[in-house]
Amino acid sequence: MNDIIIKTLQTQDAAPLLQFELENRAWFEQYIAPRDESFYTPHGVQRHIEHYLDGYANGTWHPCLLLDTGGRVVGRANLKDINRHTASAEAGYRIARDAAGQGLATRALQHLIALAQEQWRLQQLQAYVTDNNLASVRVLNKCAFVQGPYQDGMECVAGTLYGGHQFTRTLR
Repeated sequence: MNDIIIKTLQTQDAAPLLQFELENRAWFEQYIAPRDESFYTPHGVQRHIEHYLDGYANGTWHPCLLLDTGGRVVGRANLKDINRHTASAEAGYRIARDAAGQGLATRALQHLIALAQEQWRLQQLQAYVTDNNLASVRVLNKCAFVQGPYQDGMECVAGTLYGGHQFTRTLR
Protein backbone atom coordinates (compact mmCIF):
# COMPACT_ATOMS: atom_id res chain seq x y z
CA MET A 1 0.00 0.00 0.00
CA ASN A 2 2.36 2.66 -1.27
CA ASP A 3 -0.20 5.26 -2.27
CA ILE A 4 -1.39 6.69 1.01
CA ILE A 5 -2.14 10.22 2.04
CA ILE A 6 -1.31 11.46 5.52
CA LYS A 7 -3.30 14.52 6.48
CA THR A 8 -4.20 16.52 9.55
CA LEU A 9 -7.50 15.42 11.11
CA GLN A 10 -10.48 17.62 10.22
CA THR A 11 -14.03 17.99 11.56
CA GLN A 12 -15.54 16.38 8.46
CA ASP A 13 -13.53 13.18 9.11
CA ALA A 14 -15.98 12.03 11.82
CA ALA A 15 -17.91 9.39 9.83
CA PRO A 16 -14.87 7.68 8.25
CA LEU A 17 -12.99 7.85 11.55
CA LEU A 18 -15.88 6.19 13.41
CA GLN A 19 -16.01 3.46 10.76
CA PHE A 20 -12.24 2.87 11.10
CA GLU A 21 -12.44 2.70 14.89
CA LEU A 22 -15.46 0.35 14.88
CA GLU A 23 -13.95 -1.98 12.26
CA ASN A 24 -10.65 -2.22 14.14
CA ARG A 25 -11.82 -2.02 17.74
CA ALA A 26 -11.14 -5.66 18.65
CA TRP A 27 -7.77 -5.54 16.86
CA PHE A 28 -6.64 -2.43 18.75
CA GLU A 29 -7.90 -3.72 22.09
CA GLN A 30 -5.47 -6.67 21.80
CA TYR A 31 -2.60 -4.18 22.16
CA ILE A 32 -3.88 -1.06 23.93
CA ALA A 33 -6.40 -0.21 26.60
CA PRO A 34 -9.97 0.09 25.29
CA ARG A 35 -11.64 3.42 24.71
CA ASP A 36 -14.75 4.33 26.69
CA GLU A 37 -17.95 2.93 25.17
CA SER A 38 -19.28 6.48 24.59
CA PHE A 39 -16.49 7.07 22.05
CA TYR A 40 -18.03 4.62 19.57
CA THR A 41 -20.95 6.85 18.54
CA PRO A 42 -21.19 9.70 16.01
CA HIS A 43 -21.43 12.19 18.88
CA GLY A 44 -18.53 10.54 20.74
CA VAL A 45 -16.20 10.67 17.75
CA GLN A 46 -17.22 14.26 17.00
CA ARG A 47 -16.33 15.25 20.60
CA HIS A 48 -13.05 13.35 20.25
CA ILE A 49 -12.19 15.25 17.05
CA GLU A 50 -13.12 18.58 18.63
CA HIS A 51 -10.85 17.82 21.59
CA TYR A 52 -7.95 16.93 19.27
CA LEU A 53 -8.51 19.99 17.08
CA ASP A 54 -8.63 22.23 20.16
CA GLY A 55 -5.25 20.75 21.11
CA TYR A 56 -3.98 21.35 17.59
CA ALA A 57 -5.11 25.00 17.73
CA ASN A 58 -3.42 25.35 21.14
CA GLY A 59 -0.20 23.73 19.94
CA THR A 60 -0.37 20.63 22.14
CA TRP A 61 -1.56 18.03 19.58
CA HIS A 62 -1.05 17.23 15.92
CA PRO A 63 -3.61 14.57 14.94
CA CYS A 64 -3.28 12.86 11.55
CA LEU A 65 -5.15 10.30 9.47
CA LEU A 66 -3.72 7.87 6.94
CA LEU A 67 -5.99 7.41 3.92
CA ASP A 68 -5.76 4.89 1.08
CA THR A 69 -6.32 5.93 -2.54
CA GLY A 70 -10.08 5.45 -2.11
CA GLY A 71 -10.16 7.84 0.85
CA ARG A 72 -10.68 5.08 3.45
CA VAL A 73 -9.02 5.65 6.81
CA VAL A 74 -6.33 2.97 7.24
CA GLY A 75 -4.48 4.50 10.18
CA ARG A 76 -3.97 7.29 12.64
CA ALA A 77 -0.84 9.04 13.83
CA ASN A 78 -0.56 11.73 16.49
CA LEU A 79 1.89 13.97 18.19
CA LYS A 80 0.47 14.56 21.65
CA ASP A 81 1.52 16.46 24.72
CA ILE A 82 3.59 18.80 22.55
CA ASN A 83 5.64 20.86 24.98
CA ARG A 84 7.36 23.90 23.47
CA HIS A 85 9.40 24.52 26.67
CA THR A 86 10.99 21.06 26.67
CA ALA A 87 10.78 20.83 22.85
CA SER A 88 9.29 17.35 23.15
CA ALA A 89 6.15 15.35 22.40
CA GLU A 90 4.80 11.83 22.45
CA ALA A 91 4.32 9.98 19.16
CA GLY A 92 1.57 7.42 18.70
CA TYR A 93 -0.04 5.53 15.83
CA ARG A 94 -2.54 2.79 15.05
CA ILE A 95 -2.98 0.94 11.78
CA ALA A 96 -6.04 -0.97 10.52
CA ARG A 97 -5.79 -4.73 10.83
CA ASP A 98 -6.14 -5.28 7.07
CA ALA A 99 -3.35 -2.74 6.41
CA ALA A 100 -0.90 -4.04 9.02
CA GLY A 101 2.46 -5.38 7.90
CA GLN A 102 2.66 -3.10 4.87
CA GLY A 103 4.99 -0.45 6.29
CA LEU A 104 2.25 2.05 7.17
CA ALA A 105 3.24 2.38 10.83
CA THR A 106 6.80 3.17 9.76
CA ARG A 107 5.56 5.74 7.24
CA ALA A 108 3.24 7.26 9.86
CA LEU A 109 6.07 7.53 12.39
CA GLN A 110 8.41 9.03 9.78
CA HIS A 111 5.70 11.60 9.04
CA LEU A 112 5.41 12.46 12.75
CA ILE A 113 9.20 12.82 13.00
CA ALA A 114 9.17 15.24 10.05
CA LEU A 115 6.28 17.24 11.58
CA ALA A 116 8.07 17.35 14.93
CA GLN A 117 11.23 18.71 13.33
CA GLU A 118 9.90 20.97 10.61
CA GLN A 119 6.60 22.34 11.90
CA TRP A 120 6.95 22.10 15.67
CA ARG A 121 10.76 22.49 15.97
CA LEU A 122 10.96 19.77 18.61
CA GLN A 123 14.15 18.14 19.81
CA GLN A 124 12.82 14.88 21.23
CA LEU A 125 10.00 12.39 20.77
CA GLN A 126 8.87 9.66 23.14
CA ALA A 127 6.71 6.61 22.53
CA TYR A 128 5.43 4.02 24.98
CA VAL A 129 5.02 0.36 24.07
CA THR A 130 3.84 -2.57 26.14
CA ASP A 131 5.52 -5.96 25.98
CA ASN A 132 2.60 -7.45 24.04
CA ASN A 133 3.18 -5.15 21.04
CA LEU A 134 6.33 -6.41 19.33
CA ALA A 135 5.35 -4.95 15.95
CA SER A 136 5.47 -1.43 17.40
CA VAL A 137 8.85 -2.14 18.98
CA ARG A 138 10.17 -3.08 15.50
CA VAL A 139 8.73 0.14 14.01
CA LEU A 140 10.33 2.28 16.72
CA ASN A 141 13.69 0.55 16.29
CA LYS A 142 13.49 1.04 12.52
CA CYS A 143 12.89 4.77 13.08
CA ALA A 144 15.92 5.17 15.39
CA PHE A 145 14.09 5.33 18.71
CA VAL A 146 16.16 4.12 21.68
CA GLN A 147 14.58 1.82 24.24
CA GLY A 148 14.58 3.05 27.83
CA PRO A 149 14.29 1.07 31.05
CA TYR A 150 11.48 -1.38 31.70
CA GLN A 151 8.36 0.05 33.41
CA ASP A 152 6.00 -2.21 35.36
CA GLY A 153 2.25 -1.80 35.01
CA MET A 154 2.29 0.44 31.96
CA GLU A 155 -1.17 -0.47 30.64
CA CYS A 156 -4.07 -2.84 31.23
CA VAL A 157 -5.00 -4.67 28.04
CA ALA A 158 -7.85 -7.21 27.96
CA GLY A 159 -7.67 -7.61 31.73
CA THR A 160 -3.90 -8.15 31.84
CA LEU A 161 -1.54 -5.55 33.25
CA TYR A 162 1.49 -5.23 30.95
CA GLY A 163 4.82 -3.61 31.50
CA GLY A 164 6.77 -2.05 28.70
CA HIS A 165 9.27 0.58 27.71
CA GLN A 166 9.50 4.23 26.87
CA PHE A 167 11.36 4.79 23.62
CA THR A 168 13.06 8.10 22.83
CA ARG A 169 14.26 9.68 19.59
CA THR A 170 16.48 12.75 19.70
CA LEU A 171 15.83 15.06 16.76
CA ARG A 172 18.28 17.35 14.93
